[in-house]
Amino acid sequence: MDQSEGQEIRVRGQVQGVGFRPFVWQLARRLELEGEVLNDGAGVLIRATGARLGEFLAALGAEAPPLARVDAIEARPARVERRPFRIAPSAGGTVATRVTPDAATCPACLAEIRGTGRRHGYAFTNCTHCGPRYTILRELPYDRARTSMAPFPMCPDCRAEYEDPADRRFHAQPIACPACGPRLWLEAEGICLVDGPVRAEGAEAPQGVPRASDPVAEAARLLAQGGILAVKGLGGFHLACDARDRDALRRLRLRKRRPGKPFALMATEEMAAEIADPAEADRVLLRDPAAPVVLVRGRGRLPEEVAPGMTTLGIMRPYTPLHHRLIEAFGGPLVMTSANRSGAPQVIGNGEARAELAGIADAFLMHDRAIVRRLDDSVERARPPMVLRRARGRAPGTLPLPEGFGRAPRVLALGGQMKAAICLVKDGQALLSHHLGDLDEAQSFEAFTRAIADHAALFDHRAEFVAVDLHPGYRATEAGRRMGLPVAEVQHHHAHLAACLGDALWPLGAGPVAGIVLDGTGLGSDGTIWGGELLLGSYREVLRVAHLAPAPLPGGEAAAREPWRNALVRLDAAGLGDLADRLFPDRPRETLRRAVAAGVNAPLSSSAGRLFDAVAACLGLAADRQSYEGEAAMRLEALEGTGAPYPFAGLDPTPMFRALAADLAAGVPPGAISDSFHRGLARAFCAPARALVAEGRAEAVALTGGAFQNARLLAACLAELTGVPVLTHRAVPANDGGLALGQALVAAARHMGAAEGL
Repeated sequence: MDQSEGQEIRVRGQVQGVGFRPFVWQLARRLELEGEVLNDGAGVLIRATGARLGEFLAALGAEAPPLARVDAIEARPARVERRPFRIAPSAGGTVATRVTPDAATCPACLAEIRGTGRRHGYAFTNCTHCGPRYTILRELPYDRARTSMAPFPMCPDCRAEYEDPADRRFHAQPIACPACGPRLWLEAEGICLVDGPVRAEGAEAPQGVPRASDPVAEAARLLAQGGILAVKGLGGFHLACDARDRDALRRLRLRKRRPGKPFALMATEEMAAEIADPAEADRVLLRDPAAPVVLVRGRGRLPEEVAPGMTTLGIMRPYTPLHHRLIEAFGGPLVMTSANRSGAPQVIGNGEARAELAGIADAFLMHDRAIVRRLDDSVERARPPMVLRRARGRAPGTLPLPEGFGRAPRVLALGGQMKAAICLVKDGQALLSHHLGDLDEAQSFEAFTRAIADHAALFDHRAEFVAVDLHPGYRATEAGRRMGLPVAEVQHHHAHLAACLGDALWPLGAGPVAGIVLDGTGLGSDGTIWGGELLLGSYREVLRVAHLAPAPLPGGEAAAREPWRNALVRLDAAGLGDLADRLFPDRPRETLRRAVAAGVNAPLSSSAGRLFDAVAACLGLAADRQSYEGEAAMRLEALEGTGAPYPFAGLDPTPMFRALAADLAAGVPPGAISDSFHRGLARAFCAPARALVAEGRAEAVALTGGAFQNARLLAACLAELTGVPVLTHRAVPANDGGLALGQALVAAARHMGAAEGL
């Protein structure tokens, strides 16, 4: 064939399985180029020639498909065979396809569902730009035979779309239509309303007496009557009810044994604007293909039972055709909360749902496409940007490693005990898993152990060593030590700091930072319990510069469940025992005081989380017992008001409690007290951190740890640090969900440093 001067173009990133090759094919033909595009082990390779190559290169990044993430475009001169531009077969041996996250229904598919064509009303419509990915994948390479779509052979019409590079369904593995794809049904009161022939077998098959009807319309009718519906989504079942029905909300809380934790909501953008006040940044995040739960300021138009004590609502838009159909048929916002009994993981199988949700759900809206991977909904904020829970729609997206980690060894990091997640480092990328739950729950630990093997197989990862938390009692640490690999122990708060640095792409060779690390508890390098720390250092090592003045944790772990305990010891330490007696008259105060005095089950801790609990208890917020982790602190954050910063003596909160007591006596509103506490705590930590930068000992300040999920505290710290370089979390949770990334980076940095004699 004739050859011409052209270019060989390498595109790296999330560019396989997202419609990138047909996009390139169409773009090249539009610009009258010749050549070819193919997948290979490094991404997408393009060989192109023609007069408009410059326009082509500019458009590759600017016009890429919605699910693509272009990390790099590299071009070099090359001789290119002149031929009509084509999609060539994959090359270069095994293609290391990056699995893309599940994505919300795209506008084109939604238009089809609402239209009159063959996919009218079809609840499993998808294309290359949307639909299930990770939740249906059994193994790589990613093709239909290795997904839970394998039982559904394509009909001729779908096959034609699948094989046409001009069609947006070119090589869309979950492609389906009513003639060949999954079916939907509703089970209620011994009957089964089915929308067509069901292909499932055994326990997954419909149960009840089948009859033809519209299961979605019947499900909407049940919801309108106050019923509770189990709905099979992408990563698991949800429990749904009318978000405006106080009685239905109370029944759901009673049945699920979830007295206070906020419910997530599902709403269209128009519905969201009626019940909340989304800013433009919130709207943009709600429209994201990941369709996370977005925390948006509420308007107070829904019953208090939706989110007790909160001023924000967690809202996600419908992200599957089934959700779109259901919410449009119902005509209002729905509670859409994980379907599980309190403390257990979300259910994913039809048989499992029938068994586990009996007595909770009144009916089941199911289908016969299996969920392979359990994924909770991601939870995020748009203002300021932060990920609180990384899950469906974000996982298994990879994160680039900072400069200097290009030769990092293959590390497996196992995270902590709470908000478990694992991290794999390979080829300059970090794969941070989805949220796996709290490992003190047996089923969550089973999911955690499966995830280790699953991720290693899916991403062809053979760990050279494993990184774990310093705490010997964490189940993740115990699991790592049983693997037979070299073990790298990483102190909890050092891992938090490294996770923030990694999220901000702080280079390995850059100077030290001052890390304000505020969370619940973590074992310190000195054997004591830390949680309110000012650290100085980077990936390889840190120095504990200062910390919150420690206080006993009366009753040990009970102190995390019962905030009044923390208030009692802090008030006593401030000489305010009489106030504690008035605030908590019915609690066993003297018994606890004797135990603290004797040092019985009352370890000292610098925990910022327990300080939040103490202040919240003084204001009567979840004082006796928290019904979920972080309830007291979240309620404290939600109080609205303005106050002057409370004083601290360095990092000793004694003056703060005395000022708080004076305000209580003067009848100062709780919102003003909350604001004074947040601003005072921010000032107490930011002043010494700023000084470290001013003295040249630190180049920036990093804000990390679970307390920085608190937008009020984060804003207060940013105000105190005006003019100072500040690093915050954006794509990685500040809480323990990001811990594994930090462990991996610390372990890799130390390994490379040892190899280089550093």
